[in-house]
Amino acid sequence: MRDFHLPGRSPVLAANGMCATSHPLAAKTAVEMLERGGNAMDAAIAAGVLLGICEPQMTGIGGDCFVLYTLPGSKDVHALNGSGRAPSGADAALLRQRGDTSVPLYSADAVTIPGAIDAFCHLSETAGTAGLDAVLAPAIRYADSGVPVAPRVAFDWARETEKLKGAARDHFLINGKPPQVGQNFRAPGQAEVLRRVAKDGRDAFYTGEIAEDMLRALKDQGGVHSAEDFAAVAATSATPIAGAYKGIDVVEHPPNGQGATALLMLNILDQFDIAGMDPLGAERIHIEAEAAKLAYDARNRFLADPDHTAKLDHMLSSDTAQRLAALIDPKRAMDAPAALSEQVHKDTIYITVVDKDGMAVSLIYSIFHGFGSGIASEKFGILLQNRGAGFTLEEGHANELKGGKRPMHTIIPGMIRENRKVIMPFGVMGGAYQPCGHARFASNLQDFGMDPQSAIDAPRAFSDQGVLKVERGYPDAVRAQLSDMGHKVEIPDAAIGGAQAILMRPDGILEGASDPRKDGCALGY
Repeated sequence: MRDFHLPGRSPVLAANGMCATSHPLAAKTAVEMLERGGNAMDAAIAAGVLLGICEPQMTGIGGDCFVLYTLPGSKDVHALNGSGRAPSGADAALLRQRGDTSVPLYSADAVTIPGAIDAFCHLSETAGTAGLDAVLAPAIRYADSGVPVAPRVAFDWARETEKLKGAARDHFLINGKPPQVGQNFRAPGQAEVLRRVAKDGRDAFYTGEIAEDMLRALKDQGGVHSAEDFAAVAATSATPIAGAYKGIDVVEHPPNGQGATALLMLNILDQFDIAGMDPLGAERIHIEAEAAKLAYDARNRFLADPDHTAKLDHMLSSDTAQRLAALIDPKRAMDAPAALSEQVHKDTIYITVVDKDGMAVSLIYSIFHGFGSGIASEKFGILLQNRGAGFTLEEGHANELKGGKRPMHTIIPGMIRENRKVIMPFGVMGGAYQPCGHARFASNLQDFGMDPQSAIDAPRAFSDQGVLKVERGYPDAVRAQLSDMGHKVEIPDAAIGGAQAILMRPDGILEGASDPRKDGCALGY
């Protein structure tokens, strides 16, 4: 139990249903959907799409999603890959000939075909009960009438504005400026898109006038995208991957997400007595940072489109973890791994919902960098992701940009099992930080006995491209110790990531936890 003398959050407890996410209106929308008889999938989609209006710098219908979910009465975890592909005409060789060494972030070359809408339509039909029109109604209403801009959203919005270009400035600025806290943001063009999708399904988005609007925006920026690329979008089912850590199993979405990185990192940490360390001490941060360097180096080498990832078993092997752990000097920092062309970002939303029947949904949804590519369609204001920057231009690499491939993705939903039963859907936002965040969350739970809210609240550190970012929640003495170990230590401008979780307790009560680093909350009924 937390110290009530100090600032903090109590867990949220409810018996019939729960949502935890990064904006209160989305949490409220999810719970209202549950109260009206919808299931966890209906609630997650309804609130997730709304988050594209509440947090448009983080996510939107021009982006991708990944989903883990369970069905009532079943222990099986299902995975759906809602990530889009590079246009068929894309080729790393063309960019290399042009002199590029990485995919330009804010260009049409970085825009992969958005996959989230197809995934949401598929999940609504196959796993939801309320119907697509009911599920999209809240987002349509708020897109038309507007949402007051929340404090963290305004902070991020102002930092990302320069990336918006052309029509995007008209749709995502107010009188040419980023909105202030409390200003009303409307997206009537997106409301019309969602109305058409609610009526006619995914084809309304991927064919006809809406697809043509996106295509015009891309072609104006030199894109090689085609109508056939949009029409061909299809979410795909996948088999989750999992790894054991001190009495629990952490379940991840398989590649092209980076969930395997989290499992490798946990396997490396398992070679050390983490529980014997100070949870807020320099020793733990150091070992975690070194494990992250090694796990992320493996990610950079191996993870790619599912059809091109050849060494997944190697990444998940305990032998691999043991060999890598032996490389760690407990007293001295190693060099950072070779950089990946995928650029660091922190812009993602995560939502989790559990309903009265025990159905659990773990959904993550993103446009990659803040405001994605900065390119928006003129008529409808659909902001397009720059997820193609997750490809490398290195010739022969598994993750090399090629037409029809999915790029390596940073966004990863998670679940925790105990005795083969899912007990907690969870997720950690923060771009590249996410595998480290999954590993730290699991370690906080199992090594230090923290409850989910405490595990989320605890301060964070992340070894990121040669810099060890250490939040202000740590004392200066810890930063000094880490510097003495050879780390280049900085306090990041913004808090590291965000997290949400719902514990399905043995007594039947749901315990929600939500990160104070964001504007959101856990809410139940």
